[in-house]
Amino acid sequence: MVAADQGSRDQGGIGVGKTRLEAFSDGVIAIIITIMVLEMKVPHGDSFEALRPLLPVLLSYVLSFVYVGIYWNNHHHLLHTVGKVTGAMLWANLHLLFWLSLLPFATGWMGENHFAAAPSALYGLVLLMAACAYWILQQAIMRSQAGHSLLRTAVGRDLKGKLSPLVYIAAIVSTLWVPWVAQALYVAAALVWLVPDRRIEVEIEHEHA
Repeated sequence: MVAADQGSRDQGGIGVGKTRLEAFSDGVIAIIITIMVLEMKVPHGDSFEALRPLLPVLLSYVLSFVYVGIYWNNHHHLLHTVGKVTGAMLWANLHLLFWLSLLPFATGWMGENHFAAAPSALYGLVLLMAACAYWILQQAIMRSQAGHSLLRTAVGRDLKGKLSPLVYIAAIVSTLWVPWVAQALYVAAALVWLVPDRRIEVEIEHEHA
């Protein structure tokens, strides 16, 4: 973080652009979460039995909340490596936010239809495109870091980043035969990313050692 901030000062005020990028992204992500929770309508009835029909909606919300949280967390760490904001990074970031903004719709459709095949496939498609968009943002940041790229060193082979799209594709295909397998794969992918990824933090600490 210190290295990125120092780089921002060296660029003569570029840090302001980085701050705006992070603040705008945080705002959009907060709105996405708000929209998702508003999709859960208050049931008519004063017993816990009245909540039963809402269970699929609640489960889909929890899954999507975890995914949005994962993206927010990783996006936060990703920007720690940024010293100069470029136009390519701005557009790549907007591209990522576009796909994340579709999560409330995909989440609501999947939950309302009890994880049926078509909604589950659309949900997987949104996750797949968000993963691709995040990769594109990573590449834009790496290209902006001439010479030694802190992000490239931190990411390394990026096995989790390469595995996730394959899991989403497998989940989308599985909806044609066994839709519940898709849900299991979505949960599995989320659990893999739920484990704190400290690669960027470790690399930044190493830079200052």
